[in-house]
Amino acid sequence: MKRINTKAVERAYPLLFGEEVCQAAEEGKPIVALESTIISHGMPWPQNMETAEGLEEAVRSAGAVPATIAVIDGLIRIGISKEQLDFLSTGKGIVKASRRDLPVVFAKKMSAATTVAATMIAASMAGIKLFATGGVGGVHRGAPSTFDISADLQELAKTNVAVVCAGVKAILDLPLTMEYLETMGVPVLGFGTDELPAFYSRKSGISLEYRIDSYEEGAHILDAKWKAGLSGGVLITNPIPEAHSMETAKINGAIEAALAEADRLNIRGKKITPFLLDKVKSLTEGESLTANIALVKNNATVAAGIAKALSEEE
Repeated sequence: MKRINTKAVERAYPLLFGEEVCQAAEEGKPIVALESTIISHGMPWPQNMETAEGLEEAVRSAGAVPATIAVIDGLIRIGISKEQLDFLSTGKGIVKASRRDLPVVFAKKMSAATTVAATMIAASMAGIKLFATGGVGGVHRGAPSTFDISADLQELAKTNVAVVCAGVKAILDLPLTMEYLETMGVPVLGFGTDELPAFYSRKSGISLEYRIDSYEEGAHILDAKWKAGLSGGVLITNPIPEAHSMETAKINGAIEAALAEADRLNIRGKKITPFLLDKVKSLTEGESLTANIALVKNNATVAAGIAKALSEEE
């Protein structure tokens, strides 16, 4: 991996590197970005803290350096401290920030958890090419009338960061999301699978055109894309571990019930995804939360493996 001049990056952007990440960047070690929305808005306490720490450990165990990203007091933090993690885990006064929110957050010196889109932006600023998350946002069900489409998809089309995930969040419209990604020119790869994972379960019924079966194969595709000047990200979809995969009928039933409740309460915008995830957790008696934790740790391991392989390509 190319060495990163962290001081030059910090001068260019409202950004600070954590000590561990700073050393790794300057030495050219593989780094994996991790988002903070999962900490502040995606999971209840204490599972949010435990998961955040577990993700960092999964990345380290796989031979890379974790960089949990958040905005604190108007500055992007590339790697956070234990005290900052404690602060983010409370969720109090923590904005959920995507691309459109970042200028306001910077100017007003606010603190924010970064979505997939905002984490990609920050990772790109810092020179980090791999990012592990649970699932990306996409086209919401009913989008033909609501136009509710996640900014994550636009970010994937233009920002040079590869995202390892367990597919698109199952609460969304998966076929329409795949159509959107194709239109925007985003490669979607299946890690060890020919079928798009459905977040909580391994199968969606949607075939993928491209499959990779090793970290090196994934790294080679990323290297070829960016060296050719083809800007934008790559979506690497990694199925949830078999032991934690949920029955399709069970999870779909919970999602349909949660969507109906959201519609009844007229919940829209940024509030919809946290509401649906919490409602599904309740309806599945916590099984969906357990699955979520398992899949995101698995993604962190795969992202670290690809980051290591990519560092050897460069």
